[in-house]
Amino acid sequence: MIRIRALDKKYYPGNSSEPVPAISQVNIDVAEGEFFVLLGPSGSGKTTTLRSIAGLEIPDSGSIAIGDVLVFSPQDRILLRPEARPIGMVFQSYALWPHMTVWENVVFPLKAGIRRVDPEERKRRARKALDLLRLQDYADRSVSALSGGQQQRVALARAIALEPAVLLMDEPLSNLDARLRASLRVELKELTDELGMTVVYVTHDQHEAFMMADKVAVMSHGKVLQQGTVQEIYDHPSDPFVARFVGEMNFLHGVVQRAGDPTIEIATSCGNVRAHTAERFGVGQSVIVGFRPEDMRTTGGADDNSFASSVVSSAYLGSEYVYKLACERGALSMRLGKDERLVRDDHVRFFVRRDRCLVFPDTH
Repeated sequence: MIRIRALDKKYYPGNSSEPVPAISQVNIDVAEGEFFVLLGPSGSGKTTTLRSIAGLEIPDSGSIAIGDVLVFSPQDRILLRPEARPIGMVFQSYALWPHMTVWENVVFPLKAGIRRVDPEERKRRARKALDLLRLQDYADRSVSALSGGQQQRVALARAIALEPAVLLMDEPLSNLDARLRASLRVELKELTDELGMTVVYVTHDQHEAFMMADKVAVMSHGKVLQQGTVQEIYDHPSDPFVARFVGEMNFLHGVVQRAGDPTIEIATSCGNVRAHTAERFGVGQSVIVGFRPEDMRTTGGADDNSFASSVVSSAYLGSEYVYKLACERGALSMRLGKDERLVRDDHVRFFVRRDRCLVFPDTH
């Protein structure tokens, strides 16, 4: 449904003649009916990418196609205006007209511009959108009298009423409190699945991305570092940045002592680590070993990696404990079930399976 190829966009801040890249060589494919999330920290280029799809930003080069329609391609001299693109958009600020009622906000895009429809079709679409978002009883209210969650629903209803091929969403839940965000995530995902909508959703929140996404693209410094399913990105991150951004990760710097196939052995400050990896590393190469806190155990087998440590602190999170451990010259984090209770200064040996250890080249 969306094909982005080699997309570049540079800005010239202030009076500077030196360009700052906002996005660089971005390639993305979004399948029809897919909930696709652009995930990354502030300044990573995810909103610029989204706004480029919408036509609100004009990239310097590359191409964008929505369905069978090429909407941006400088070499083909194609640049469709935002209103001519088959999209609906929900902004972080909701962008509602405060002097209008809920009904007027939803129908307005259907009354003006090139996507206007006849009055009967306008009513049908508006009623359907309000029904889907459970806003029927609020149709005659001013949007300025609504709560944040209700305003978010109005913005979504307005976008859905356009019956777009693609729904674009720029951190639409970020202005809501934590509990309301959690409930609306579920509602939004269920609604877009029910409608079979193709969605591109921007967020910096890893938990939000993983709850909602069919596919995720992790961005940093204007580049897509990795894209795939939630499980692919979490279990097989492409580099240390992705590993840390999508979840907590323990890292140990080390040097390869033995390079086998597929097991290698690495000397680290916490002892030797054996890991399974498909990548080729040479003896003497500097690497980074990573493993997640939830993959650490207090019991293990003879083939597992085993390390001595002591408990520095603990935090109870209801379903589990999070422990900070001291291990030689390293500090590590470990997560255990609520029935495995450790206390400060306990000496504990922990285990990590070889196939749970990730190995990355140490480029610094």
